Amino acid sequence: MTKYDDASWHYGGDFPEGIPEKNSATHTGMFLNWCIEKNFVSEEFKEDAEEEIEKLRRREITGAEFIIESMDGKFSEYDLNDLGNAFAKDYYADETDFADKFSSFATDYINLFDSIAEESNFEYETFYHIEDTYENYDLMKQIIDHRFQEWTEYRNLN
Repeated sequence: MTKYDDASWHYGGDFPEGIPEKNSATHTGMFLNWCIEKNFVSEEFKEDAEEEIEKLRRREITGAEFIIESMDGKFSEYDLNDLGNAFAKDYYADETDFADKFSSFATDYINLFDSIAEESNFEYETFYHIEDTYENYDLMKQIIDHRFQEWTEYRNLN
């Protein structure tokens, strides 16, 4: 089984004091939210989390809240369908041929929010200080959409 991410990998290490533990899943939550919007989640996942998925779609909870509260902080291949997993294995995972040629999710995430902060003469103290908001998700969603388009061309899926 491929485990893409686990909040405990983040808050169990050099996690900064004074910010919510859910910030350990902000980045993962944004990717999961995108996967749910694109219907790239597994049938079992849809059945198990039907109510939470609807809350997410209505923007009553964020992806990070979903992962922490409903998924025990873990995001794995069991959560995605075949197409979702194929994309996640090339883009969400680090050090892949696709990431080498285009970019990885983590690199895009860091670059996006660093550039936004820089425009405001601001610098995030850490990766975990990026706010878990739908405004930020909507920005990241555009990047993921673009990478997915590149990925479909890269994999000759269109």
